[in-house]
Amino acid sequence: MRYRSLGKTGLKVSEIGFGAWGIGGKQWLGADDRESLAALRRAIELGLNFIDTALAYGDGHSERLVGQVVRDSRQTVYVATKVPPKNRLWPARPGIGIGEVFPYSYILECTEQSLRNLGLDHIDLQQLHVWNPEWLAQDDWRRAFEDLKRAGKVRFVGVSINDHQPDSALDLIETGLIDTVQVIYNIFDQSPERRLFPLCLERNIGVLARVPFDEGSLAGQITAASRFHPEDFRSFYFRGDRKRQVEQRV
Repeated sequence: MRYRSLGKTGLKVSEIGFGAWGIGGKQWLGADDRESLAALRRAIELGLNFIDTALAYGDGHSERLVGQVVRDSRQTVYVATKVPPKNRLWPARPGIGIGEVFPYSYILECTEQSLRNLGLDHIDLQQLHVWNPEWLAQDDWRRAFEDLKRAGKVRFVGVSINDHQPDSALDLIETGLIDTVQVIYNIFDQSPERRLFPLCLERNIGVLARVPFDEGSLAGQITAASRFHPEDFRSFYFRGDRKRQVEQRV
């Protein structure tokens, strides 16, 4: 396993991280807890030391599984999680103020719930699960992050950028208020290379590449004949001619 410094955090993280949405259940179906725990443990055995989860993944179920494995591990494993939008709208919508999405007290409450789910005394990286550049001048999220860091409950902070909108975080990065950004980056969407990545390099902001395997399609097992349960997120994601596009690329 190879490791890199995660921007200005100073954390030495594995180049391959574990995205823990799939183990939360609900929107991503097919895995059972025994299989999920085994996958997490095996990944750590192979040198992986960074896991990205979220309070919204299975309403905390993903966090509980991650916490169980991290607490039992003899190795240092860094955990990132996310505060879900209070209005439960993904992606963030223009014209909706921070008070409806990430009010100060809500960020604190969600962080406390994540700590309980994980069974840990701090979170290495806490992130907002959506971002809207209109919120930059509003201070609810900023004060909440500052207070959580001051209390030792959160070490570093970041945002998960809206799907396919990498430039929406450019002004935020310029402020130096965050430590990381999470952005979609794979063979279907390489737009972050134009402006986001150069600015992150200049400002020493850590980058988490989200959906690198395009929700699993780039692992080579999705074909035009693939079918998913109607309640599985992938049945929506791979609608239309999306599976045909995958076959042309893989």
